Amino acid sequence: MFGRSKKAVEEAAVLAVLKTVEDPDLHRDIVSLGFVKDLKIDGGSVSFKVELTTPACPVKEQLKAECERKVRELPGVEDVVVEMTAQVRRMHEPTGPVLQGVKNIIAVASGKGGVGKSTTAANLALGLRQSGATVGLLDADVYGPSMALMMGAEGRPDVTAERKLVPIMAHGVKVISMGFLSGPNTPVIWRGPMVHGLLQQFLKDVEWGTLDYLVIDLPPGTGDAQLSISQAITLSGAVIVTTPQDVSLLDARKGLLMFRQLRVPVLGIVENMSYFVCPHCGERTEIFRHGGGKKASEELGVPFLGEIPIDPAVTPGGDRGIPIVVEHPESPAAKAFAAFAKQVAAQLSVLAESAAAKLPHAPIMPGPIEWK
Repeated sequence: MFGRSKKAVEEAAVLAVLKTVEDPDLHRDIVSLGFVKDLKIDGGSVSFKVELTTPACPVKEQLKAECERKVRELPGVEDVVVEMTAQVRRMHEPTGPVLQGVKNIIAVASGKGGVGKSTTAANLALGLRQSGATVGLLDADVYGPSMALMMGAEGRPDVTAERKLVPIMAHGVKVISMGFLSGPNTPVIWRGPMVHGLLQQFLKDVEWGTLDYLVIDLPPGTGDAQLSISQAITLSGAVIVTTPQDVSLLDARKGLLMFRQLRVPVLGIVENMSYFVCPHCGERTEIFRHGGGKKASEELGVPFLGEIPIDPAVTPGGDRGIPIVVEHPESPAAKAFAAFAKQVAAQLSVLAESAAAKLPHAPIMPGPIEWK
């Protein structure tokens, strides 16, 4: 009596079952999106790569598990190896100048001071970096630069032979700040045109290299710096930082509407200082009310990017130049910042995919601009 031969695994069958796996953010299957790469079948062994649009994808493990499970259920499959990779896409359809080698530029803004915007920007940059992305951080608050201190970055930037500034590396992130160029006790007393010129140089005359994301920490409000940045470069999107109090939410709405008038996509609202978790009993307390950021996002029709709890370790860590996602990665605040970074990356991927569906290819980036 002859043994029953195993049924051969066909590539078409594997692709067909993978076509039922949908990216929940892009609302399309991973085969149509072109995510499935290097499919190999050797007897009953199947291996392939799933190339996502960002290493910070919030559903990466979910997609991997679904791919493995569905392919393993095919007749004849004995082993499945899925490798998750990422290739960050740059936003299409720029409305103005772009930076060579920089795929996405994220503005972090707030309608008023005191909401933890700079802390949010620093931890956003580090959260993206920890996911495996290449990241830069530009401190656009000329009058009150804080990123040099918060990121623990010291020294004065070098200048290349092409007269371009070289960012200071801190925790794997490239950082540029007015704090590197002025003394710690030297106030910057400049008029608007001078600020505009400096920000232009920080954008275009810095050797940023190849970046997946450039995070820009804007000063609070809706003034010269916001206009200068928006006019000088095409922003991929803006993040609005708020706290639960009514006055903060009111100013956050103004900031959001400003970006809409400037035709900058608003990636969403994040609520900082949202609640406090007792380190001893784990009880959650809403000190400054709760839910205002989510309500504002619903009213204004933008995504809600998350809630960041109050953590006493945030401030001393920033003062020592070790942000909380680096110093205490397992803390509730650090995990919330990491989840927030993934949501920002997901929103950028949605924008890039939407634009790619309209354009056959990405626009060509201009050449470098000399440091003056």
